[in-house]
Amino acid sequence: MKADVIIIGAGASGLMCAAACGKRGRSVYVLDHGEQVGAKILVSGGGRCNFTNHHVAAEHYLSSNPQFCRSALARFTPRDFLSLVERHNILYYEKEAGQLFCQASSRAILTMLLKECNKAGVQVLPKHVVDRVEKSSGFCVTTDQGTFDSQSLVIATGGLSYANLGATDMGHRIAKQFGLKIVPPKPGLVPLTLQANEQRSFRDLAGISLDTVVSCSSRSYRGNILFTHRGLSGPAILQASSFWTPGGRIVIDLLPDIDIHAVFQEKRSSKMEMQNLLAAYFPKRFAQVWCELHSTRPLNQYSEKDLRTIAELLHAWELAPVGTEGYRVAEVTAGGVDTRELSSKTMEARAVPGLYFIGEVVDVTGELGGYNLHWAWASGHAAGEFA
Repeated sequence: MKADVIIIGAGASGLMCAAACGKRGRSVYVLDHGEQVGAKILVSGGGRCNFTNHHVAAEHYLSSNPQFCRSALARFTPRDFLSLVERHNILYYEKEAGQLFCQASSRAILTMLLKECNKAGVQVLPKHVVDRVEKSSGFCVTTDQGTFDSQSLVIATGGLSYANLGATDMGHRIAKQFGLKIVPPKPGLVPLTLQANEQRSFRDLAGISLDTVVSCSSRSYRGNILFTHRGLSGPAILQASSFWTPGGRIVIDLLPDIDIHAVFQEKRSSKMEMQNLLAAYFPKRFAQVWCELHSTRPLNQYSEKDLRTIAELLHAWELAPVGTEGYRVAEVTAGGVDTRELSSKTMEARAVPGLYFIGEVVDVTGELGGYNLHWAWASGHAAGEFA
């Protein structure tokens, strides 16, 4: 079978790209190995699809080539996607920090994309497992359901996260096959694991969350952290995890709105136990464990140096994670096809005319909050205008 464009991957970026190609009059096949297309869209945002963010901008993305994403983001904005959502009469609402969700189900977004593809004459073909990709004058994609030939080939296969939904490294393998460089992939937006002694110390805190500021490298994120049986999770930890590297540290301000040293000074002559004082600011169990690890005695028995040290610990708690929970629970894959190999305008491989890479397979990773889905829309639309 022949088409102008073959897209491998019927996820967010692939379907967006397909619709844009079809609207230009291009004949398009979208091939996907799964029985259900758009599986990650359906689970996004807890089933309500955090489909974009009002604050989309390049500074909310991680890449070894930080300026690369600017072009695509400028040419397909949150307002552009909202216009599409509104045309399909999908009700949505805004949560904190500009995050936009469906009022009903994520399925509304997937249905919208499939309708757009259908209107543009796109053929979406699930249950087509790709065996190999070859190039001569055009591209030849061999699947277990037959062979497809095209002028252009778009790789929209995603990353390594959500293996239970069918994630594979196919996109990275195809890039390597054609000589493109890969920024080493790693789990992004993922819980962090702690050393064995810390796991034992904090095991009883599993399920407790605290409002904090978490810092890693040059980034700081305000939000909850959640204690788990193996380490730390929660929005602020997930955000910082994309910037954490093995051997690195994170710093947590456990009381971002309170000058706890000033509180200590005010209570300096009190006979109140440190644990009881901290229980006014933290869940009781956390205050107890924290004081077991450090100390608890009446405030009037601490020296000024001791109180300053405890305050510094509470405002700058340093931890050295030993790892992450891995791709199994990671929301995204950081790293991927090196963007220096691609045109920022078209997403086309500079050295391989007609070959495009979009979405999560590319070394552009968004923060938590709708940024990654918006990158899928923006990069898919960019390639769809040219493939």
